[in-house]
Amino acid sequence: MSRQIGLEDLDDIARGAAILGAGGGGDPYLGRLLAENAIRRHGPVTLVDLDELADDDMVLPVAIMGAPTVIVEKPPAGTEFGTAVRALSASLPREATHIACLEAGGLNSMIPIATAAGCGLPLIDGDGMGRAFPELQMVLFTLDGIASTPMAMADDKGNTVVLNTIDNPWSERLARSATVDMGCAAAICLYPHTGAQARSALVPRTLSLAATLGELVRTNSQGDTATALAEHLGGQVLMKGRVSDVSRRTVAGFARGTAVLSGLEEYDGASMTLEFQNEPLVAIRAGAVVASVPDLICVLDLDSGEPITTEAMRYGFRVSVVMLPCHDRWRTPEGLELVGPGYFGYDHQYVAP
Repeated sequence: MSRQIGLEDLDDIARGAAILGAGGGGDPYLGRLLAENAIRRHGPVTLVDLDELADDDMVLPVAIMGAPTVIVEKPPAGTEFGTAVRALSASLPREATHIACLEAGGLNSMIPIATAAGCGLPLIDGDGMGRAFPELQMVLFTLDGIASTPMAMADDKGNTVVLNTIDNPWSERLARSATVDMGCAAAICLYPHTGAQARSALVPRTLSLAATLGELVRTNSQGDTATALAEHLGGQVLMKGRVSDVSRRTVAGFARGTAVLSGLEEYDGASMTLEFQNEPLVAIRAGAVVASVPDLICVLDLDSGEPITTEAMRYGFRVSVVMLPCHDRWRTPEGLELVGPGYFGYDHQYVAP
């Protein structure tokens, strides 16, 4: 059933979406500012469930592409996303009827809200991943055989690019090159699809789930938020510790690196290494992999429970690390081929918890 997203909803959605983004998907604070500005200017956004879509509706997912470390230093102006939507619409046989989230993430769940407000279109309560992944082809659309192109890109300078590629990995390759030239950040609109396709290719009700998780953190700020979150979503707490080292670099439009944690409380004496590419991909404790993609590895502030993105992690932070289960389709052979540990160059096999 459709409902309105207003200013009062944004704080919880941004916080919860940052959790679902598993450390990626961009800074939730920047995303909330963009969404707040758009709603103040254009009014609330209508959020609709997948079962409210007509089969022939035209859905356009939007996101920001690039290195989160750069986006924090050079935030989007906000107008780029409407430009990308208009550029893609001009390549389609019919007008868009809905906006959708390409992925869950603090910034990439807020940008579709801002875009929907600016375009005067309803937003679908769902996304194409159920979390955040670093590459464009890592979406359920790919598993369903839906093409990523035509795809539109826009930057804050007014440049616009429309791509037509032979397959989704080539979209990632060419768009990544263009994103680097655009300053390592670009607005993107891609994977145009119908309402009938959306019901299979979108993870349902992720924005509603984000709001629920955000409220859980807000109302549980004096308790053990990591444990409450793990219990709510069927995950597990992997570590409580202090960040003793962070190595981070921007490479080919990605934020890559490692973080080392020294155990606290019941984990005193233990250590954990997190390896990330925009999002944490692998958690290693005592030399053994304890969690890996495609499951979510989320880092929370140990005291407040607030989610911490990979670009925000710093030496000395006291954190909890939580594993949350991914969408079931990522655990299939086809899903693991696309987003499993082997794709990222790891030699361990994914084992469902």
